[in-house]
Amino acid sequence: MKNIIAFTLTASLASVAFAAPETYVIDPTHTLPRFEYSHFGYSTQLSRFDKTSGTIVLDRAAKRGSVDVVIDATSVNTGYALFTQHLQAADFFDTEKFPTITFKSDKLKFKGDKLAAVDGVLTIKGVSKPVTLTLNSFLCMPHPMVKKDACGATATAKIKRSDFNMGKHVPYVSDEVTLTLPVEAIKQ
Repeated sequence: MKNIIAFTLTASLASVAFAAPETYVIDPTHTLPRFEYSHFGYSTQLSRFDKTSGTIVLDRAAKRGSVDVVIDATSVNTGYALFTQHLQAADFFDTEKFPTITFKSDKLKFKGDKLAAVDGVLTIKGVSKPVTLTLNSFLCMPHPMVKKDACGATATAKIKRSDFNMGKHVPYVSDEVTLTLPVEAIKQ
């Protein structure tokens, strides 16, 4: 009888530990947010941000958690120095006044056991708007290099840049922008 009680207690404690929220820190070397837009209808232009930080908290058993991403707007990279400076000016990101872009959420949506979307608030140039990131992929597993658990995802959303006071040259340069956030995070 004592063995059954001990086993039941151990199993109960193990399930509580399994259900605990887990904190993951974003790996900045594998998290490079990018954005794309139509340039006069000629082509789709693609640029990225080179510096990102933040945390992701997941409680997969309870199907909840939070996301806190900080993008260094001064790290915008178009691949062309003069155009990069142009995007950092007041008409666009205005990085002198607004050096960071943030996405914060505590509303994770699951389909079965898999994280499928994140409803949150995106803040650019001091303007905050609700945005849903749709996950095109999501995977958690032991990381083969760092020997810790890790999670990764690729999330996308469409926004209007005019909603964030960046509407210069609309409609010639498209107002709609596709955001893509490939993210990898290591469990702490």
